Amino acid sequence: SYAFNGCSSLTSITIPDGVTSIGIEAFSRCTSLTDITIPNSVTMISISAFAECSSLTSITIGNGVTSIGESAFNGCSSLTNIIIPDSVATIDSFAFLRCSSLTSITIPDSVISIGDGAFNACSALANISIPDGVTVIGKQTFSGCSMLTSITLPEGLTSIGNEAFASCAALTEMVLPANVTDMGEKAFNA
Repeated sequence: SYAFNGCSSLTSITIPDGVTSIGIEAFSRCTSLTDITIPNSVTMISISAFAECSSLTSITIGNGVTSIGESAFNGCSSLTNIIIPDSVATIDSFAFLRCSSLTSITIPDSVISIGDGAFNACSALANISIPDGVTVIGKQTFSGCSMLTSITLPEGLTSIGNEAFASCAALTEMVLPANVTDMGEKAFNA
């Protein structure tokens, strides 16, 4: 935890094979870090591991990662796209909060849980497809995704949280699955 926190002049780093987890805020506020490759040996990216890495444009996540922690990439405002490997089962709350340059993201079918606010304020995100294993979209998950025009919801979805799609002004059409039984307050509030 906090291993390289605040190393604002750090531009690159190689994480060796054999490392199994990235600790809490390990690279948080490394504002000059531009790209990172997470090896296949890593299984967990912890809370705020890369938060506020505002110059980070490229991330390669290894095939061993099963969990992307809370606020892991919060505030990575230069990140434009990310591919999440098939090994990931959970994307925790606020994982990609305020990734304002993120235009595309691939969420694999292995993901069964997407936390509250996970993609909140990803204002450049244009479309997204939620995998079939996800049954709940939490509160404010896509709130503030003002460029979001298209979203595909899974058939097994049962619940949409409060303000899940609030301030998604560009969203013109969405098909709600028949299994949705719980709709939170202001779920689609403009």
